[in-house]
Amino acid sequence: MFEGHDPYLVALSLMIAILGGYTGFGLAARIRGTPGVSARALLAGAAVFLAVGIWTMHFVGVLAAPIPLDAVYLVLPTIISFLICALVVGISLFFVSIGEPTLLRVASSAVLLGLGIASMHYVGIHGLAGQFAIEHDAAMVLLSVLIAIIAAYGGLRAFLARQDGIRLIASSIAFGIAVSGMHYTAMYGMHFVPLSAETHHHAEGGLAASPQILSIVVSVLCFVIAAGFLLSLVPDPRRQAPAPAAASDDAVAPAAPEQPQPVPLTSPRLMPAPLGGIGQPPRPSPAPRLPIEGANGTHFIDAADVRSVSADAHYTRVHDGTRERMCPWSISEAEAQLDPGLFVRVHRSHIVAIPHVSFVRKEGDGAIIELDGPSPHRVPVSRAKIAEVKARLGLARRNAQPGQTGLGRQGRQD
Repeated sequence: MFEGHDPYLVALSLMIAILGGYTGFGLAARIRGTPGVSARALLAGAAVFLAVGIWTMHFVGVLAAPIPLDAVYLVLPTIISFLICALVVGISLFFVSIGEPTLLRVASSAVLLGLGIASMHYVGIHGLAGQFAIEHDAAMVLLSVLIAIIAAYGGLRAFLARQDGIRLIASSIAFGIAVSGMHYTAMYGMHFVPLSAETHHHAEGGLAASPQILSIVVSVLCFVIAAGFLLSLVPDPRRQAPAPAAASDDAVAPAAPEQPQPVPLTSPRLMPAPLGGIGQPPRPSPAPRLPIEGANGTHFIDAADVRSVSADAHYTRVHDGTRERMCPWSISEAEAQLDPGLFVRVHRSHIVAIPHVSFVRKEGDGAIIELDGPSPHRVPVSRAKIAEVKARLGLARRNAQPGQTGLGRQGRQD
């Protein structure tokens, strides 16, 4: 399949696809947790970087191929191929981000995106002009379209997944390999057929660019992708802001009344007392409901239905026993707003509703709590919070004998 190709340009095309996927998915992963205009900006940025990555990978792959020496690139088909790619990527990401990501919605978006990627490829290929015609093997065309749809489905699933560093890297590598595989499969089924001089003269027309000019354009786009990739690695201070406060709360929880001074250092405003705080100033009445961000606005969920609240950068994810949904509060704000008689912060990133605890067990230095509901889920408990959790679950007496932890049996609080 790679016979006659420049191996360095082939490797470069694969790297471009991976970097474009990483940058695009990194932006797209933040969309569902960012409301308003910022979400639209992230959606546009994700679509642009993915489209530029796919399109640039395609043309680096074309430059790596053994094309005829007299070949030139028609400008109009080349521009149209990029517009097709940007349009279908943007539509697909928007379609799966505005509502519930059902299998039908994701599959239909993947088909649209896959057909768009394939269309971009073949429109761009037929932008080549010279003393030749281009023919394609039907079987390779179908196979390349199938690979494009599979790559699109995997990319959209990566977009919908909650990303961390390792998962994002794995998704980007898989996406880059799949998009490159689609391109080189299509190139394997492509053949140049020489034309007579008369036919070539009749076929000429339109604004054209040499491979050297296209190389300059592609080099600039490669720089844009690399710059976007490097910028995506720069930590976002807003995403890290809650971490020091949460970490210090977890680390010094037993001595919280004796260390009130660090509070102003982590926030310009006075933070209310944490859940279960003792010796703190009087706190306002607990919030009866939590705000939840939806596709068509902000909804509210009763606090009694909440099983757990988990930190997600400067937002949180609220689990109601069925699924997780995005809440605009930070983990510290949620801790300040929730009823300390019902909720307890068991980890710097997790708050749980004590009445919904159905199972607890020791695990490593900490513990694991399971919360009830149609879809039970588990939450980690940090070592510093084990004693408090045991007391809230009525398990403190079971730790009277040396060597026993009191964890591992079901516990509930009336």
